[in-house]
Formats: sequence, structure tokens, C-alpha cells
Amino acid sequence: MNHRKMGKVLHYINGQFTEGISGHVFPNLNPFNNEPINEIAEGFAEDIDLAVQSARKAFDEGPWRKMALKERLTYILRIADLIDKYGDEISYMESLDTGLPVAQTKKQAARAAENFRFYAEMVKSRMVGEAYQVDGSFINYTIHKPVGVAGLITPWNAPFMLETWKVAPTLATGNTCVLKPAEWAPLTANKLAEIIHEAGLPEGVFNVVHGFGETAGAALVAHPGVQLISFTGETTTGSEIIRNGAATLKRFSMELGGKSPAIVFDDADLDTALDAVVWQIFSFNGERCTANSRLLVHESIHDEMIARLKERLGNIRLGDPMDESTEVGPLIHRNHWENVTRYIEIARKEGAEVISTEIPEKFKSGNYVAPTVIYQANNQMTVAQEEIFGPVLTVIPFKTEEEVLRMANDVKYGLAAYVWTNDIKRGHRLAQAVDSGMVWVNSQNVRDLRVPFGGSKSSGIGREGGHYSFEFYTETQVIHVALDEQHIPKFGASK
Repeated sequence: MNHRKMGKVLHYINGQFTEGISGHVFPNLNPFNNEPINEIAEGFAEDIDLAVQSARKAFDEGPWRKMALKERLTYILRIADLIDKYGDEISYMESLDTGLPVAQTKKQAARAAENFRFYAEMVKSRMVGEAYQVDGSFINYTIHKPVGVAGLITPWNAPFMLETWKVAPTLATGNTCVLKPAEWAPLTANKLAEIIHEAGLPEGVFNVVHGFGETAGAALVAHPGVQLISFTGETTTGSEIIRNGAATLKRFSMELGGKSPAIVFDDADLDTALDAVVWQIFSFNGERCTANSRLLVHESIHDEMIARLKERLGNIRLGDPMDESTEVGPLIHRNHWENVTRYIEIARKEGAEVISTEIPEKFKSGNYVAPTVIYQANNQMTVAQEEIFGPVLTVIPFKTEEEVLRMANDVKYGLAAYVWTNDIKRGHRLAQAVDSGMVWVNSQNVRDLRVPFGGSKSSGIGREGGHYSFEFYTETQVIHVALDEQHIPKFGASK
């Protein structure tokens, strides 16, 4: 991997790129070889406070929330155009920073531009109120108003796409924000700040503070000037965020972990199901919240599926993330690599069989985990219950629909599920019975931006996507208007 020199990444506060108050920096490491890429300004509570004050002033006193909708959406569409303009640079940075194959990050850059265009259209056409008539006496109507300052805390697995997934509805609905990106993947958050700066948004509308969750993230969550916290990440962190923000009565949107099942019946189209299962767990280097990390397969086709998975493992192209032909690259960070490899060893200790390929010597300095299949497993094993977040698939056989439904639901998570069967009645029946926020029947994870995204149980709280985002990013106000003379009790009037 060759990469051009990257300068120091600074915070973006009140329309200016700035050093942190403390002057501290931390290194940003390349997952391909664990060598430094550049230095990142480290933010603390005082930097968060400056950013929140900036966002608060921009909301209370600036033109953003009072701006005519057409004008505000012109800025949003300008951001989308600039993302397209810098798409190749964004894709390069994303692969450099995360280890994701560049062929996949190119699609994420395109989707990021789509996020802004989508919310421009959604705010224009679907952010509508309702009216309720009460005879000829009253009319009651609702409007959507921006809430205030949003704190956006984003993950490292698809940073640019997920940053824009939050920033686009935040800004399009008239809020201001402070973004705290994942410390392991800061490059494209900085590029987003450069793009928004070039787009000419008013000062303070969009701010970025880099740093660690325990310091910068915690300060953002606890800050009394922040009304909204949208978080995507690990479940225990989400729980801590809710606790820390409770004192200031914040509104939360939580997209958390998953242990999503792919349920494959013996009447399914096995070729298509196999393609989808392999794609879902091994693309994104396995670092995907909606990955089908459990494969629940009917016992009559279990051995055939294992044999075909073994064949696929041998053909998956593990390599340099900057190589267009690479399908699986290195994991984001050495700490995460250690956690994923620990789970693979736990599987062996618990009696499961593990299949994987060898990692070429030239990639040993990177955070590579070879695509791995665990079988001879049951649903109570650690690798079937806990989120691994790597290229690791656990395969479990089942006999009956009732049994597989129990197994599918017998985890603490409930983000996604996939059902493969040509019995359409069974497909609908099982899909509706699975405890998850989203289910795909005879399909891989295809996103429709109009529908709600989110999970149940320990996989999250709330929904974003389409007009469902307005429930989080706007305040619904009802206005009551009397249309005739009202008969009001005359308490205290003289007789």
C-alpha cells in the first residue's frame, strides 16, 4: 500500500479549523501495516463546550433554522454535489483509515451523497403536519420545528456513510450539530468538514470535535446545551450514553449491536442464499452491524452448505484494501483484531470446528483475520450469543420451523434477520415472528432509505430513515385555533 502524506487533522468549530485547547494529539494508525498515517487533534470537555456554544449560538441567533426552506435545501444539495466531486478522494481516505476494500468504499461515498439528496427531498415533500377539525368550533394543526443542538456520535465501520446518515437529516430539518467521530477513523469526518466549509454553511451550524469516547464523547453526552444524541455503536456504550445523558433529559436515537440470523430452509434457492450469506458476513471485513453472523440452516442441507462455504472461503480474495480486486481487508485496529481472534479461540475451546484460510506472510503486519466459518456449534455457545463484528460466521443446524424461531430469538439482540424459503406463507409467518427491527425475505441487505432503520431489544432504541427521522430530529408542535365564540367558565367574575 502506498499513500500520500496526510496532514494533521484539526477540530472544526464555528467555521474554523482549530487545534485543541490542550494541544494534545493522538496517532492515527493504518490497519494495513499499523504504521502512523497522521496525527489527530485530541478534544476534551473544553473543546466540546466551545463547539456546543458555537452550535447553540448558530441555532438561537443565526439564520439557519429561520432560513427559507428552499434556501436551506440549496446548501444541502450543494454538499451532495461536493461529495460527488471529491468521491475518489473520500473513498481513498476511507480505505486508508479503515482497511475496507476500496471497491466497497466507492459505493459508500456515492451513498453518502445520496443521503443528503434524499433528505432534501424528504424534508420538502414529507415533513408535513396534520389538521383536525372540531365541528366549526376549533381547528388544531401540527407543525415540525427543529429541536436545537444535536450531538452525533458515529462508528468506525462505515464512517463517512454513517456520518452523513446523521448529519443530513440534522441539517435539513434546521438543527445545528456537533459531530464526534470514531477515534479510529477520523479522516473522512475531517473531509466532511472541509466539504461543508466549502459549501458555505453559516458559522457554527456544523462542528467536529475529534477525541475519545471516554472524554470528548462523554462531555458531549452530558452537555446541557445538547438536546439530541444520535449514536451508532456497541450496546454497552449505548447504555452508558443513555445513563450519562439522563440528567439533562436528552432525546436519544440508538443504533446498537446485532447477532442477526440468516435462516435457510431446505426449499430455498441455495445458490442465491449462499451468495447473500457470504456477502453479508464477509463484505465490510465482517464489521457490519446487520451482518448475518449466525447461519441457521435446515439439517437436511447442513453438510452441503458447510462444503460450499469451505469452497467459497478458499476463493475469497484477501488483500491490500487499495487493490480493486480485494474482497476482504484488515480489521480497523489491533485491539479489535485481538478481540475477534479471541472469539475464534473461544469457539475451539467450546468444542466447535473452525475453518479458515491462511493469511499470506506479506500481510502479517496488518490486522488481518481470514474469513472464518465455525460449525458443529449450538445456539448457546459464546460465538452464537455475542457480537464478534468480524469475518466470522457461526453455522447451526435446525429441524423445524418452531425450533429455528426459538433459536433466532434466543439472543439479546434484535437488529436484523434474513429468511430464505420458497414457501411464501412460511416466509411471511417467520418474518413477523422474529424479534428484530428489520427482516429481509429471500434477499440480502438492500436498503430503502424511505423505511425505518433500527432494532429491538439490545439492538437499539428509536428509528431513523425516511419520515421516521422527523420523530427524532424535530419537535412536533400542536396549535389550537378557536373559530367561534368560546364558552369559558367565568371563575371569579362578579355576580
